[in-house]
Parts: sequence; C-alpha cells; structure tokens
Amino acid sequence: MTRVVVVGDVGGCARHLADAVGGLTRDEDTVIVQVGDLVDRGPDSSGVLAFVAERLADAPARWIQLIGNHESQYLGGDVFWPEPLAESDAALLRGWWLRDQLRVATALRTAEGEEFLLTHAALTVGAWQELGAPVTAGTAADLLNTRPDQLLWHDRGPLWAEAGPDVYESWLHAAEPPPFSQLHGHSSIVDFRHRAWLCGERIRQRSTVDWTARHTFTRIGGARFVGVDPKHGRAGAPQWAPLVFEDATLIG
Repeated sequence: MTRVVVVGDVGGCARHLADAVGGLTRDEDTVIVQVGDLVDRGPDSSGVLAFVAERLADAPARWIQLIGNHESQYLGGDVFWPEPLAESDAALLRGWWLRDQLRVATALRTAEGEEFLLTHAALTVGAWQELGAPVTAGTAADLLNTRPDQLLWHDRGPLWAEAGPDVYESWLHAAEPPPFSQLHGHSSIVDFRHRAWLCGERIRQRSTVDWTARHTFTRIGGARFVGVDPKHGRAGAPQWAPLVFEDATLIG
C-alpha cells in the first residue's frame, strides 16, 4: 500500500503544480496521478510539460499521467484550442503516447476497500456499457488503456463527458447502480469562484463540496463520483489542493 495523490487539471499553471506536489515527488512511498489537461489556458504550458517530463524520466513508477481532452488534440482528437503548443511540446506529448507513458485510465483501491476508476472526464452509463460493462475499476482501466477509438474521441467519452448532465445524470437514471466509484477532472458541478451550484437538485442533494481544496463528492447508489478539477482558469486558483488517499493500492 502507498499514498496516492490525485492532481486535478493543471491547464498551463506550472507554478501551481510545482507548489502543490514538488515536495511529494521525492517521497518514495507516494504515487502521483494527474488526471489530464496539463496544457492550455494558463501562462506556462511548456513549464508544466517540462515538470512532468522530469518526473517521468526520474521516477516513472511514481507519476501516472492521464490524457485529457486538451492533450488529445495532438494525439488524434479534434483540434479546438486556438493557441497551439510549440512543436517541441506537441512532440513530447506524442512521445509519451507512443511509449504508453500517457494513459487513458488507472484505478485504485482505498484502505477501506472502495474501488475508484480514474479518468479525465469519467464514464457515462453508455460508455461503460460500450466498454463491456466491466464490474471492477481495474478491469475498466485495463480496457480503456487499449484505447478504444469508438469511445476515446467521442463527445461523451472518457475525455469529454460533462460531469453533471452526462455522467451523473446517466447513472441517476440507470437501471442498475454504479459498479464502482469514479474520480475525474475536466468539469465540475459547482462554480468554485462564486460558490455556486451548476447542477440540478437531484445531484445537489447527493453532493458535498470542499470549497477550499476544490473537490466535489457525489454519492449515487453505493458509489461515489469525485471531481477534482480546480478550475484554474488563466491565472490559477487562489487556493486548492490535490486529493490524497493514504494506504491505497493501485489496481489498474
């Protein structure tokens, strides 16, 4: 077992990333999982990529990098962001993808036995069914890491689905409860800056928020859906934190 530290979307905010996890990268009992969207919007996408490149070179087993929709533009997905990366940065992403250093998913089991699938945007019921309806988070992660094209680039797939209207609502209306918990970045059911809700009442009444760390927790059936996108914007969140699981086990 180890400490697993999950870092939400970075969006080009290199200083915020370094401040949040810089000290943890030297801890041999800590594994850091970053859920994607390293680049765009913020002031220093190149700095973010350089920071992650150093981690992947020095201790690849202790830094798990997931792909977000912003990285997908350089790896086969549609281009949508108007400010392209430098070619050297795009080449870095392509190299990680070719060497399997950039994953679609991973999974963990907490000390209490709860299983989480970690992806950039989470699986809707439809995406889960198209994946073959896996019953464990580890199996779901393994299947996603085969990079199924029909899911990967879909607008409601694991890189693009919106938390409230796509993911949570689909599971609220599902014929069966979620088989495992999920943790994601990409979108949020709240506006952290204004402390306002961005979801319907059915989701809101099942949810709690850590406004300081910028995490949301939504219970559906016996599972939890945890959002960790801090919504840094162009300047970075004034206060935020990674999500830490003590004594966790990586299972996918």
